[in-house]
Amino acid sequence: MSQTKSPKVYNPLLELKNIHVSYGGVKALVGASMFINTGEIVALMGPNGAGKSTILKAIFGLAPIGSGEVIFESEKIKPISHEVVEMGISFVPQGRRVFHHLTVLENIEIGGFNIKSANERKERIEMVLDLFPALRAKIKAKSGTLSGGQQQMLAIARGLMIDPKLLLLDEPTLGLSPKIVKEVFKIIKEINVRRGIAICIVEHNLKSVLDIATRAYVLKSGHNFYEGPTGEVISTGVLAKAML
Repeated sequence: MSQTKSPKVYNPLLELKNIHVSYGGVKALVGASMFINTGEIVALMGPNGAGKSTILKAIFGLAPIGSGEVIFESEKIKPISHEVVEMGISFVPQGRRVFHHLTVLENIEIGGFNIKSANERKERIEMVLDLFPALRAKIKAKSGTLSGGQQQMLAIARGLMIDPKLLLLDEPTLGLSPKIVKEVFKIIKEINVRRGIAICIVEHNLKSVLDIATRAYVLKSGHNFYEGPTGEVISTGVLAKAML
């Protein structure tokens, strides 16, 4: 039986209602629903194969939605990647996917491909470099020469170039050392506070993500198992139950 805690705040920037996604004959999401308030951080949790990454891909138009509704800023949308970027949704996938043969600056500029004004593009670059001073020091370096942590920061920086209203992060600290994990989460929280950007994050590092998120959704077998304040995820043991 699913368990739900009613949120104290309901000011949705994004809503998913009864979303179904299948890959071939495999059901990845089975009636999953969620909402993300303006300016909050929401964690997606659950066992492997629960559908966490599929939710992010569905929002960004990278997973085939069979049925259900996606509502962004009170308007029903059909997610198509280039269109949701224009709406203000940015997606940073797993794997630190940077262009290794390009410089740090060139990678960041790619994130602002839709910015027509040269002055605005320059301002956005300065904005992201203020958040990532380690990248400023490496601005002319080939991205393939960066450490794993620096490449992840570059991937997030590139995703911020559109000045998104909603940032989707899929396992941003996968494979990073504990010291770098702490640094990445500090920056993620800073992005949320300084820029007012809502963030939806899939993350295996449970303690770190629960420390910065407002609410959490726990998925199991493609559907909602629990939704509520992050402080109750561990205390109720709901995550352990979802793993069984």
